[in-house]
Amino acid sequence: MQTWKALRNIVGATLAAGLASAIALTPIAAVGAVVVDRTNATMQSNLEDITQGQAPGVTTILDANDEPIAWIYAQRRFEVPSDQIAQPMKDAIVAIEDRRFYEHNGVDIQGNLRAMASNIFAGGIAQGASTIDQQYVKNYLLFVTSKTEDEQAAAIETSIPRKLREMRMASEIDATLSKDEILTRYLNLIPYGNGAFGIEAAARTYFGISAAELSVPQAAMLAGIVQSTSALNPYTNPDATLQRRNTVLAAMADVGSIQPADLEALQLEPLGVLEEPQGMPNGCIVAGSAGFFCDYVLQYLDEKGISQDTLTSGAYTIRTTLEPAVQEAAVNALQTYVSPQTQGVAEVMNIIEPGEDSRAIRAMASSRNYGLDLENGETMLPQPSSLVGNGAGSVFKIFTAAAALEAGYGLDTMIDVPRRYEARGMGEGGADNCPAGSYCVENSGSYASSMSLRDNLAQSPNTSFVKLLEEVGVERVVDISVALGLRSYTDAGSFDGQASVADYVKEHNLGSYTLGPTAVNALELSNVAATLASEGRWCEPSPIREVTDADGNQVYLETPACEQAIDAEIARALANGMGQDATRGTAADAASAAGWQAQVAAKTGTTESNQSAAFLGFNSNFAAATYIYNDGTTISPLCTSPVVQCSSGTLFGGGEPARTWFMAAGNTAGAASGTLPSMNESFAQGASAQLARDLEGRTEEDARRQLTAAGYRVSTQYQTGDGSTRGTVMRAAVPTPLQEGATITLYLSDGTSPRPTLTVQPDEPEFTQDELDNLTQQLQELFGF
Repeated sequence: MQTWKALRNIVGATLAAGLASAIALTPIAAVGAVVVDRTNATMQSNLEDITQGQAPGVTTILDANDEPIAWIYAQRRFEVPSDQIAQPMKDAIVAIEDRRFYEHNGVDIQGNLRAMASNIFAGGIAQGASTIDQQYVKNYLLFVTSKTEDEQAAAIETSIPRKLREMRMASEIDATLSKDEILTRYLNLIPYGNGAFGIEAAARTYFGISAAELSVPQAAMLAGIVQSTSALNPYTNPDATLQRRNTVLAAMADVGSIQPADLEALQLEPLGVLEEPQGMPNGCIVAGSAGFFCDYVLQYLDEKGISQDTLTSGAYTIRTTLEPAVQEAAVNALQTYVSPQTQGVAEVMNIIEPGEDSRAIRAMASSRNYGLDLENGETMLPQPSSLVGNGAGSVFKIFTAAAALEAGYGLDTMIDVPRRYEARGMGEGGADNCPAGSYCVENSGSYASSMSLRDNLAQSPNTSFVKLLEEVGVERVVDISVALGLRSYTDAGSFDGQASVADYVKEHNLGSYTLGPTAVNALELSNVAATLASEGRWCEPSPIREVTDADGNQVYLETPACEQAIDAEIARALANGMGQDATRGTAADAASAAGWQAQVAAKTGTTESNQSAAFLGFNSNFAAATYIYNDGTTISPLCTSPVVQCSSGTLFGGGEPARTWFMAAGNTAGAASGTLPSMNESFAQGASAQLARDLEGRTEEDARRQLTAAGYRVSTQYQTGDGSTRGTVMRAAVPTPLQEGATITLYLSDGTSPRPTLTVQPDEPEFTQDELDNLTQQLQELFGF
């Protein structure tokens, strides 16, 4: 009698004074705002999250063929509907955990009162007597809504106020959801040990089957281990697990879920679990060579507002752009030319599909294997998608060429190629014996003294491109490189931890920029190729097709940002200008060795002292860049065949980087059928020459009006006419580069005609035919003919 009196007093005191603090411990995300009216002793709870929310599950990352690449999760759980859970499982859990489940309204009052009475004298929670509804509430608060240690402690605290809170919430849930819904959610929520959350994961973990296939003994074992997943682990304590399973079977027989006559036979069956628990890899480590891509997917989605915490707290499906066959081709090519075990050196490659309004990443790979075993050549650093190495070398000359085409040069414009060039005001240093305040550059080979821009791209001398950079301006060349794809060059701190690469190069007007000495992001470099292959239209390279939630609802659809980076005509002309590198340029030997016959625009690159080398190539179907660099703490020249660090470098972009590209492209379907775009023929001679031709024959007034409207200055000189009206433009001197504010000289006719040229015709001989015949005869006789 004293027990019940004490219980009544404690409950009354709790309801009157302690309930507010008990409710305050409930996570707001789970139950919402709680209003406690002390006068009316009423409580209102918002249970929307518990009644409608979902528990964390497994997010799956799929390739372009919808095959899994990797899984990420905080709790390995696969929610299944009621009809995919075997009836014996439902019967077993009810029999052992809550026999009156289908009779009470979420709370078993008598059972809870008995438990409280026992707990009063135990000084805490000694007996649970929780219904399945109450257990669902407790586990939901613990495993779903609790984000902090304080919230988790509140969800499992051993106190009567917590018990009363749990009872009230369970009652409201029972009034909101059907019994089958509550039971299904409970089975999908609770832990079963060995990393399994929810009944589907448990069935796979212990028996390698689905929850729908569970037999009576299997269901009984799983229902039994819920009591204590650590103490009742069939792999560490099989005897206790078997005893508990048989207890559940007895309870099932007692409530009529199984026939009593079958009980003994069922209890004699072995546990029948797998030899070891069937788990599931967690994270990108399982992705193998696609691990770099997998990591990039998570980084990319995080930047789009879908964090990894979001992904691990749901059960999303991420459909990506990775083509397994293309990925395999890239990895095989990379590891053919740079061994994964080579210390201090790596080669990376990204393959991007050109497109007007899309830029799907089809492969992202490194010669290094993805993993944690550094001694075995593995790494988890984002090598293919971050600023690394010593630069792409002469690949950067394409940016200067683009600026030159834009400034009026043509592909056939002849450009001086001095052996040595000293530029003032473009940085300092470079070649030996360089005067103070100068940037000096020399060619590494022998070249003609003058070559067309097209031949300059194919043969890649240094001096001519530094001269071109000086003429078209460093700022414009940097802007073009960023627009075409090197977007991280505008990030603060990308150069020296403070300034961006772009700002630093512009501020110091560095002539070396065209020779590519700055660390480069290989993914962005590949996207430069894709931008040019897409007629100058830049799109953000994307690894994503779409993301859907556990119910199949689309939560993210890839619609990449796109913009016209450079004029389409300039891009077509540059692509054509790069078309000779693989036929008679620096990549010709690599292309020939690979048997490459298709069209390709290409550019090789090697940095000073051969510390890194690159190759960029593309056509309408395929765009990629390869990049070999020092990937360790030691910066060293690189040697070829095999690629290793050495004392004096022999590695060039036309070697292993180009060979890797052609091998990968040759093993990628469709790459060899790609083409290069047709070019406006005006870009052969260039805009300057074209403008000069267009001005011929125009009146001075008409020509001046056109030129001043375009921002040019005009000077005129009269010359002896050619028969045309006075003031007619006979020819024009248009400078190259053709920049706004440039002065164009018009040579005008003075209205006269040129003086006739006196031509003296020789006199006809005055011999008759008879005289000529006679003279001929005499000469024959004289000389004995």
